[in-house]
Amino acid sequence: MRKVSSTRTFARIAPHFVPAMDRAVHRLTRGRVILSAQMLPGAVLTAYGAKSGLPRATPLACMPEAGRATWVLIGSNFGRPGHPAWTANLLAHPDAEISWKGRDIPVRARLLEGEERAAAWEAALKFWPPYATYQSRIEREIRLFRLERREV
Repeated sequence: MRKVSSTRTFARIAPHFVPAMDRAVHRLTRGRVILSAQMLPGAVLTAYGAKSGLPRATPLACMPEAGRATWVLIGSNFGRPGHPAWTANLLAHPDAEISWKGRDIPVRARLLEGEERAAAWEAALKFWPPYATYQSRIEREIRLFRLERREV
């Protein structure tokens, strides 16, 4: 699957069907199952639209950080040129929520930069090596966000 997910064909097709399938299964199972999580850990991010301010639910692969109540989200967009919309939403409205293993958790997102980003990127490449292929196909730097639990 790693090899297939690194292809340009996958990058063209997957964004149209993977999120829709994940949203449907997540809704039907009341947050207990995300299909793409069979390959990578997954969560549904609910962030507020950068322009509209409306809640937007997006199923995403995420990298839970061991021993911490944090997750890293990688804005790879399957190696396509533009940043995914959810990254702009988090930049505009960092307070969000994730559905993680059937639980809704309030979080605050922080864009990683510098050494902190470099360390998270290295961990992301070990976690899912196709991210290197995605980065090699595009000129933009893939955005990484750390989500930390927040009190409501």
